[in-house]
Amino acid sequence: MGMIELRTPAEIEEMRPAGRFVASVLEATAAAADVGVNLLELDALAHELIRKAGAESCYIDYHPSFGASPFGKVICTSVNDAVLHGLPHDYRLRDGDLLSLDFAASVNGWVSDSALSIVVGTPRDGDLRLIDTTQRALEAGIAAARVGNRIGDISRAIGDIAKAGGYTVNTDFGGHGVGRTMHGDPHVPNSGRPGRGLPLKAGLVIAIEPWFLETTDRIFTDPDGWTLRSADGSRGAHSEHTIAITDGDPIVFTQRAS
Repeated sequence: MGMIELRTPAEIEEMRPAGRFVASVLEATAAAADVGVNLLELDALAHELIRKAGAESCYIDYHPSFGASPFGKVICTSVNDAVLHGLPHDYRLRDGDLLSLDFAASVNGWVSDSALSIVVGTPRDGDLRLIDTTQRALEAGIAAARVGNRIGDISRAIGDIAKAGGYTVNTDFGGHGVGRTMHGDPHVPNSGRPGRGLPLKAGLVIAIEPWFLETTDRIFTDPDGWTLRSADGSRGAHSEHTIAITDGDPIVFTQRAS
């Protein structure tokens, strides 16, 4: 594990605009997502909002070890059996599609990262239940993000909600540290043992991001080199917020108005 930086109260205040901006872009792209809308249109909308705000994309030049090439777009659009890192492509949304939007950007040198899942058009009960479970798991993870707890307490809270819903959990990809860059230590798995891992201290800024698949915990990488899909074709959902741990309640930087 690399060096983990704790942010001062002044730095935490400086991080708020990035959180507000990321939340606003997710609200705008989710509102624009409708039957017949192309994923490339959603990416173009996010791109324009970045430009107008004078923000910087965290994705367009992003090329981690698991990526086939630089991402090249500014928002992740994962549809149906895709759940993470969905590369926007020439696809028009259809009635009943489950769409996950994941967005991160830098404002004044500080990053926030957030995700949500919605159903376009007519929803299926199973999709709504899956989305609701990720949202409740996110809330449980945030509630456990308190001084005196450890990373494992967040992981356990998320995993308990998943298992109670009948879902299994993949721990390859999860939450992470956030600051001047999008991804840093510590890793925050979506299942774990309480009382284990890094002690949580005031000033730690992390993204918590439960994502679950309907009937599997196995994933594979799409031929585009980025999009992660379920191994059995079942659908996935994803919820994420960037938060700061304080001496009191956690601060949710990316809280949306709706």
